[in-house]
Amino acid sequence: MEAQNQEVAALVEKIAGLHAAISKLPSLSPSAEVDALFTDLVTACVPASPVDVAKLGPEAQAMREELIRLCSAAEGHLEAHYADMLAAFDNPLDHLARFPYYGNYVNLSKLEYDLLVRYVPGIAPTRVAFVGSGPLPFSSLVLAAHHLPDAVFDNYDRCGAANERARRLFRGADEGLGARMAFHTVDVATLTGELGAYDVVFLAALVGMAAEEKAGVIAHLGAHMADGAALVVRSAHGARGFLYPIVDPEDVRRGGFDVLAVCHPEDEVINSVIVARKVGAAAAAAAAARRDELADSRGVVLPVVGPPSTCCKVEASAVEKAEEFAANKELSV
Repeated sequence: MEAQNQEVAALVEKIAGLHAAISKLPSLSPSAEVDALFTDLVTACVPASPVDVAKLGPEAQAMREELIRLCSAAEGHLEAHYADMLAAFDNPLDHLARFPYYGNYVNLSKLEYDLLVRYVPGIAPTRVAFVGSGPLPFSSLVLAAHHLPDAVFDNYDRCGAANERARRLFRGADEGLGARMAFHTVDVATLTGELGAYDVVFLAALVGMAAEEKAGVIAHLGAHMADGAALVVRSAHGARGFLYPIVDPEDVRRGGFDVLAVCHPEDEVINSVIVARKVGAAAAAAAAARRDELADSRGVVLPVVGPPSTCCKVEASAVEKAEEFAANKELSV
């Protein structure tokens, strides 16, 4: 335990040093110095670590929250820079691999799709919303082109400049693909009836960076999405929580969803993924009662680990965990 504590302390100290250096940068726009510091930060955070950011002290928590905002700002500058670069080509979509992290988006989008079809059997989305699409809507693009060829994508971002950059990427694109991608400058908190039209809503990692902000966005989605619709939320785990906000699955449940799976990648894919399904008020109450009943009668329900691939651990929904635990208990009696 002492060795583990020392490891955590050393990691937090290293990240605090990088935070201090990043905070002093005159600009977060791409440059050799900016790129080097953020590369060092990602390199420090990606390997498996025993750190639990929820248990850090107030000073470290404040540092982490500011660091996430700095990462968000730097990511915005980086994406805007490459969006402008790609837009200079006659066919921008032919040059996406020039973006240094394009492969990460390809892998993350495939992971999300695989989890979606595994844990929401029979789903065949025709209308999809991506909230927080940004100037480089790689996730929507990969999903539309390779995984959901029959779906129309509505991409939402509060920044009009980001949406304008995104639209320019589809100049010269295949008419079918381009026609399925729409961009809307709006805060998701102002959407109500529109949300009921979607089969799946994807929530980007940096929409609502503080825990209460994220919970508020999820609760708003839960109030207006259609019953049975799927929600895919990007989160983080372990030291990767210094780069992106960590979403508590309980906040997703409280927002009106049944959490079907939580996946924590262990490879170069940085974001964790939560897959959930909107349930009606009666169904949500019944599921909560069922969880309470099983917890009272069976004791603590252990998580079920069932990786769909070698890259992540997957936790089944609380109800599935409880029912499997109950079934195994009965078989052993």
